[in-house]
Amino acid sequence: MLAVNNLSLYFGGQDIFKDISFMVNKGDKIGLTGKNGAGKSTLLKVLAKEQSPNHGSVTIPNGIIIGYLMQDLDFEDGRTVLEEAQTAFEYLNDIERKMNHANQQLTERTDYESKGYLDIITEFNYLEERFRMAGGHDTAAEISQVLIGLGFTQYDFDRQTTEFSGGWRMRIELAKILLKKPDLLLLDEPTNHLDIESIIWLERWLGNYSGAIVLVSHDRLFLDASTNRTIEISFSRINDYKASYTKYLTLRKDRIEKQVQAKKNQEKFIEDTKVLINKFRAKKNKAAFAQTLIKKLDKLEIIQIEQEDVARMQFAFSPSPHSGKISLTVMDASKSYGNLEVLNKINLEVIRGDKIAFVGKNGEGKSTLAKMIVNELDYDGTVKLGHQVKVGYYAQNQVEFLDDNLTVLETIEQAANEDVSGRVRSILGSFLFSNDEVKKKIKVLSGGERARLALCKLLLEPYNLLIMDEPTNHLDITSKELLKKALMKYDGSLIVVSHDREFLQGLTQKVYEFKNQNIKEYIGDIDMFLSEKDLESFKQLESSQKEQKNTKQDKSAVQLSFIEQKNQKKRVKKLKNRIGKLEKQIEDLERSQKEIDLQLSEPEKFKELSRQEGFFEQYEKNQNIKKELESEWEQAIEALEHL
Repeated sequence: MLAVNNLSLYFGGQDIFKDISFMVNKGDKIGLTGKNGAGKSTLLKVLAKEQSPNHGSVTIPNGIIIGYLMQDLDFEDGRTVLEEAQTAFEYLNDIERKMNHANQQLTERTDYESKGYLDIITEFNYLEERFRMAGGHDTAAEISQVLIGLGFTQYDFDRQTTEFSGGWRMRIELAKILLKKPDLLLLDEPTNHLDIESIIWLERWLGNYSGAIVLVSHDRLFLDASTNRTIEISFSRINDYKASYTKYLTLRKDRIEKQVQAKKNQEKFIEDTKVLINKFRAKKNKAAFAQTLIKKLDKLEIIQIEQEDVARMQFAFSPSPHSGKISLTVMDASKSYGNLEVLNKINLEVIRGDKIAFVGKNGEGKSTLAKMIVNELDYDGTVKLGHQVKVGYYAQNQVEFLDDNLTVLETIEQAANEDVSGRVRSILGSFLFSNDEVKKKIKVLSGGERARLALCKLLLEPYNLLIMDEPTNHLDITSKELLKKALMKYDGSLIVVSHDREFLQGLTQKVYEFKNQNIKEYIGDIDMFLSEKDLESFKQLESSQKEQKNTKQDKSAVQLSFIEQKNQKKRVKKLKNRIGKLEKQIEDLERSQKEIDLQLSEPEKFKELSRQEGFFEQYEKNQNIKKELESEWEQAIEALEHL
């Protein structure tokens, strides 16, 4: 499907990739991993032909369609959400426009017997056939399914895209790419700005996707659920693992252990060789041999062992100042934006030491309540901090509050109080800002570096109530783990807004779900919350099934005689046999249809088949047969359920 051949790319004399080669095959679901700055997003750009390499090539066969979601997009205005989603079917839309034009001509013309009129009819029939075969009549259902899966409501469909935030507009772009069903999906941080429910939906969609996927993500659970292969970028080269992310970590550990041993063996070899060189260099009859050894060492490729920068990143939150038992009280708090009511009479109490997660779909009021607590928004009702409670707040867009014109050092020096002013460089060093890195302007920092600096600012003062809104945005996997460890040791109260399931696992003791302008409390961490929600729906389903089963059993006991029961068993067996045969027939037709559709996707093959007499008639006949079989199958299933 796609081949990368001896690809090299460098900036300013620094290698990003050096002679890397790999294949992306149909069915491959690849997670790209590596340290921040390793080149993951850059590699996606190269694969998408958005950036050219210095050497090597990316070979993509003709006809292969690529869908590429990048982190930074330019959005077009002037359309509704539905209209924007419909652009994913531009090919079908073009056919439909031509059909409408042809139909308009047929309506206006009266020369029914003329060649021109008959030609228009022929063209219209041809276009209609192409439209139907390409699934044109099913696009509305597909659009609705994908948009709702990504968190939109039916009400949102007719809203202008300009009414939505950048995060929601990224969802629209993602929806368009998914709807196109390309042969290869290139996804750069697709879970950014998605809530937990939407992430789970996307996992399932990608799990059922028949094409190939190459994605970058810092969500470990998402990677495990969505990938079957991991390509690691390290030292400008790649290491290819036929495994999902968690399995890759184990394999990588084994590889590095072997590297360490190989490094030791190489160092011993170098040391022994240098001893020989020094021994024979001064001897006239051995000087040539010494020179040979020197050349051998010069050609030796030194084994490199990856050192994780985050291993140096160590930090902990200051002990929280003493406060009263109650950290926070929220009573009958409400918030509306114009006519849009977001929160309606919310009640919440936070006890000292509580660790709480706010979860729910975007737009349900999580960040709004966080801003109400820190008094950044007007509201109705009461929000009261407890005795001697000092709040530390990390906003969702905290990185945007940094001054681009200041250096890293100046940023922290301005924020530091007298107690920590003498330890500024040491604090920065714990967040991987050392030596000349502290002189960097904020404007040249990556998203991950900005996030680390924003966290660094938060640690400059002690707090006994931390409110953190999406703190893992822009952080790599290892940095997230370190932050989580620090928060787990933190002895104050914590409220964290997050869609990152792995980050929340084991971190909080309570979960508040925001839904329909209100909140619902769940005791336990995020896993308990998700399990309880699934369990509730399962119990309802199970209860419904039991009631139906009991009803049938009662009916059998009261109404059916022995003979009637025997006859019923015969009918059940007969229906099951019929259902099995129908399923086999439908499966065979679907397999045949899939092969034909694959041929029709190739322009040359489409032309060839189109010229075959009776092809489209047979195609449509098979479709009708399949529909009849499916209808018969549904009737048989329904009959079986009523026995």
